[in-house]
Amino acid sequence: MRRWRLFAAAGATVVAVSAATVAALTTTTFGSTAVSAIEGPPSAPAATPAVSGSPSRSSSPPSVTTRPSATTRPPSAASTPLAINGQLHVCGVHLCNQRDKVIQLRGVSTHGLQFAPDCYPGAALDALARDWRSDLLRIAMYVQEGGLETDPAGFTAKVNTLVDQAAARGMYAIVDFHVLNPGDPTVNLERAKTFFAAVAKRNAARKNIIYEIANEPNGVPWAVVKAYAEKVIPVIRAQDPDGVVIVGSRGFSSLGIAEGSSAAETIADPVRLPNVMYAFHFYAASHKGNYRAELTKAAAKLPMFVTEFGTVTFTGNGAFDAASTTTWLDLLDRLKISYANWTFSDIAESSAALKPGACAGAHFTGTNVLTPSGALIRSRLRTVDRF
Repeated sequence: MRRWRLFAAAGATVVAVSAATVAALTTTTFGSTAVSAIEGPPSAPAATPAVSGSPSRSSSPPSVTTRPSATTRPPSAASTPLAINGQLHVCGVHLCNQRDKVIQLRGVSTHGLQFAPDCYPGAALDALARDWRSDLLRIAMYVQEGGLETDPAGFTAKVNTLVDQAAARGMYAIVDFHVLNPGDPTVNLERAKTFFAAVAKRNAARKNIIYEIANEPNGVPWAVVKAYAEKVIPVIRAQDPDGVVIVGSRGFSSLGIAEGSSAAETIADPVRLPNVMYAFHFYAASHKGNYRAELTKAAAKLPMFVTEFGTVTFTGNGAFDAASTTTWLDLLDRLKISYANWTFSDIAESSAALKPGACAGAHFTGTNVLTPSGALIRSRLRTVDRF
């Protein structure tokens, strides 16, 4: 999906990455490298996950986690999503926890770390975990547009710090390699291999990390996206063999719809590696029945994860559509598809959850600081059943 972004307008062979570069990125962090006690004891061995892209649901689908009634009380350390679910894995077309139970993560995405630098202090993550009751923080690390390419060590450190902070509060963290322009992910292949080798090595002991290796591929066929994934995933697996990896789908992660295609090409030719899911993005005021139908069709065959969605138009701005957003979230809940809302930020866009200037005030709880979009998402996260 083309969006306004603060400017006008197989392999099993691991590709070698510079050891010196990986070491530099791995050791340059602003956060603790120790695994937080909140992550709990080691998980029980998980069942062998099915290869993603299996042509049908497993004949004996995993059971769905039964959740207690929702409550607005802050979760205790022992009842956080991370403490309860531990290391995640893909089972059939679902995301499952350490006990092989189907789960659904619900949360928010940051904006570009360079665009909203004041929006992610400890107080903001406290609010997300305790007031919003979010399960998930997606860390949108732009590669271009003043992002990773300008300061690889600095941006890698920021990502690692947020992974730490999410874990300390019992939340999962998606590390999003946020490429939009250029749309061909292979342009950034070497950067991706270097970055993910460093991040995976540094965070391999963590149970809360999920890797999203290409935000919104566009302008290239699915075969190119798949080939890119087959080069990057082994780099991650060499350091972190258990982490879930999310592959962006064709056409701005629309399963090809935005470029006149459909999910059929991905279903017919999936990435044949374990613990792989596929990204789907939508913007509720622009994308409606045809997008919902395509996602429903794909979710019967592929493990899907909505790593980004907005309550507004595909520009990230424009009309706020509460009705379409609610219809979308009802569908995701029914299909047990995890999601992250764009964005937890105070950027001057209608998709932003916080009012302009809110981050400078350093107050993130309650509804006074929220836009209509933020109020809807916070309410939804607080009222759905927990694990």
